[in-house]
Amino acid sequence: MLKRRLDFLFVFILIVCLYIVFLSDYSKLVKGSAILFYAVIILVSIYSLILENRSAQNTLLWIYVMILFPVAGYFFYLFSGQLYLKGYLYKNKRTRDRDQWEKLMRNEESRDLSFLIENQMCFASYAKNASLTPITTRSRAKILKNGPETFSEIKTELRKAEKFIHLEYYIFRSDRLGKEIIDILIDKAKQGIEVLFIFDAAGSMNLAGKDIKEMQDAGIKVFPFSPLKYGFFNQKFNFRNHRKIVIIDGEVGFVGGLNVGVEYLGEDDSIGFWRDTHMMLTGEAVYTLHNVFLLDWEYVSGERVLEKHLAVKKPEEADELDGAIQVVASGPDTQQGIMSDFYYTMMSCATKSIWIATPYFVPDEAIRTALRVAAAKGIEVKIMVPEINDSYFTQYASRSYFGELLRNGAEIYSYKKGFLHQKVIIVDGNLATIGTANMDMRSFHLNFEVNVFLFGTSSIRDLVAHNEEDMEESEKISPVQYYKRGLWERTKESFARLFSGVL
Repeated sequence: MLKRRLDFLFVFILIVCLYIVFLSDYSKLVKGSAILFYAVIILVSIYSLILENRSAQNTLLWIYVMILFPVAGYFFYLFSGQLYLKGYLYKNKRTRDRDQWEKLMRNEESRDLSFLIENQMCFASYAKNASLTPITTRSRAKILKNGPETFSEIKTELRKAEKFIHLEYYIFRSDRLGKEIIDILIDKAKQGIEVLFIFDAAGSMNLAGKDIKEMQDAGIKVFPFSPLKYGFFNQKFNFRNHRKIVIIDGEVGFVGGLNVGVEYLGEDDSIGFWRDTHMMLTGEAVYTLHNVFLLDWEYVSGERVLEKHLAVKKPEEADELDGAIQVVASGPDTQQGIMSDFYYTMMSCATKSIWIATPYFVPDEAIRTALRVAAAKGIEVKIMVPEINDSYFTQYASRSYFGELLRNGAEIYSYKKGFLHQKVIIVDGNLATIGTANMDMRSFHLNFEVNVFLFGTSSIRDLVAHNEEDMEESEKISPVQYYKRGLWERTKESFARLFSGVL
C-alpha cells in the first residue's frame, strides 16, 4: 500500500513539474529544477522496470510510453503496465489456498489413467502435476447449450436442494432472470437451507441493493468480491472474479460461460442471439469445484467453512467409466499464467485437430506459436470468433492475429448468427475444455477463472456436434479476403493490438 501511495505521489509531482515548466512564470532556475525532478522520477521508474526482467519488447514498449507521453504515459503504466506483477495483492489467499489444496491432495487416491489414449495421456501427464486438483474418473459431465437450456436445468436443480446452495457469479443482474433465481434462493433459505452467494463487485453493479437486502433478510449470506471502493489505490479493482459456479448439496455443480441476465437468454434486442456453452457436473468433480467456491467464500467472508464441508460425504461414484475430468482454477490466487499453460499444452498434444471457439481471441506468444506450428504441421486448426464483439479494442486486436495463422494454414471462422460467448477448445475430438477463461491476457493473468478439462468423455461428442453446427452459422475468412482489407481496418487492428496486454 505504501508503494502505491508513493506511485501516486510521483504522478502528482510530475503534474506539478509540467505546470511549472509550461504554465508558470517562475525563473529559469525553478523551471530547470522541475525538469530535473521530472527526469529523475522517470529514470527511477525505468530502472525499476528494467529490474523486473520482462521481455525486451515489453520493457522497451513501456519505456517509450513513459518517455513519449508526459504524465499520461506514467499513469497508464501504473494501471496497465504493472498489472501482471500484482500477485502480491492476493499473497495471503494464494498461500492459504495452496496449503488447503495440498492437504486435500494428500487424501486423494491415485487414479488409474492407463485407459487414456496417446494425446490424452500427453496432456494428463502435464495436468496431474501442474495443478493441485485431481484428475477424477468418477464423474459425469452434461453439456448445456445456450441460456434457455442452462437456466432451465439450474432452476430445476435449485428447487431440489435439501442441504445447501452455494453460488458465485461475475455478472448477476436484477432483471427478470435474476429475480426468478433470487426468489428460488429466498424460498430455499426460508426452508432452513444454507445459501451462500458471492458476486463480483464490478461485474454485478446492476444487482440492486434492495435485492441484496431482501436476500439477507431471508437468511442468505451475500458477499461482494473485491468491493470497488477499497480497490483504487492498490489496483484490486483490476482483478475481477470471472468465475460462474453453482453447487447444490455437494451433488450437482454448474460451470461455464453463462452469467445471470436476460441477455444470456437472447432477450436483449441490442445484442440478439447469444451463443454459449455451460456444463452440469455430477460425481467427484463436483467436490473439486465446490472447494474452489469454498476457498473464495473464506476469502470474502472471513468464515472458515472448508473443514465443515470436507467432512460431508463425497458424491456417489459413477457406475461406469466415462473418461476423466479435471477442474482447474486460475487467477491471482494460483500459479501465474497457469490457464495459458494448460491451453498451450492441450494444443501441443494435438495430433489431428484443434478447434477453438472464443469471444475474445488475444493469445499470448506461446499459444500463437503452438497454433502456428500445429497448422504448419498439417494439423487442422479452426478458430471461431464472433463477427461483432462487445468490445471495440478486443474485436480489432483479435483480427490483428489472423494473418500469421492464415499464412500457416489455420482456418478462421466469423460467427454471424449472434454473439458467440462460449469458451471451448476441442483437441482431436477426444480432449476438451469448457469454462470461464477466455483466450486473452485478462483471463490468463488478472481474472479469477475456473475451467473443466475433459479426457475422452462421452460429452465431448456433444461439443463436437455443437461446434459443427456453429460452423454452419459462420463465414470462413479466406486469406485473400483478409489481406484485401483496407488501410483503415489495418490501422485500427494495429492500434488495438497495442493494448493486448490488458484486454
